[in-house]
Amino acid sequence: MEKYLALMAIMSAIASGTKPALKKPAPVAVKQTETAYKNLSKTKNQETAELLNDILNGSSESPNTYISVHNKSRCNMVLSISGPNFSKQIPIPAGKTGSTMVPKNQNYNLSGMVCQSVYNNTKFVTGTYSISLSE
Repeated sequence: MEKYLALMAIMSAIASGTKPALKKPAPVAVKQTETAYKNLSKTKNQETAELLNDILNGSSESPNTYISVHNKSRCNMVLSISGPNFSKQIPIPAGKTGSTMVPKNQNYNLSGMVCQSVYNNTKFVTGTYSISLSE
C-alpha cells in the first residue's frame, strides 16, 4: 500500500509541461467524444501488467515508458496519442486516470476534448510523462 501511495504522489508530482491550447468545440463534437469513449471503453486493453512492471521496476534501459493522464473533469474523455509509428486512443472516465505504454525518445501529439474544451499538446517523451487535465 505504501508503494501505491508513493507512486500516486510521484505521478502527481511529475505533472508538468507547456500550457495546452484550449478551444471551445461545437456541441456535436462533445457528443462524438462521448460516443467514442463508450465504444473504446468496451474494447480497451488496459496493458496492466506491462504498465505495473514499468512503474515498479522501471529501467532506464527499457525502450518503452508510459504516459499517464489524470482526468480531473466531470466529463468522460478520449485522449488520442500519436507519434512516429504509434497511434492510440485511450478512454478516460471522469475523475480517473488513463495510461499507455509508448516508445521512448519520440515526439507525441496528445489531443482530446475535456468537456467543452479541446486539449492539444506536443511533447518529446524521454521517460515517464504524467499530466492532469480539467475543465
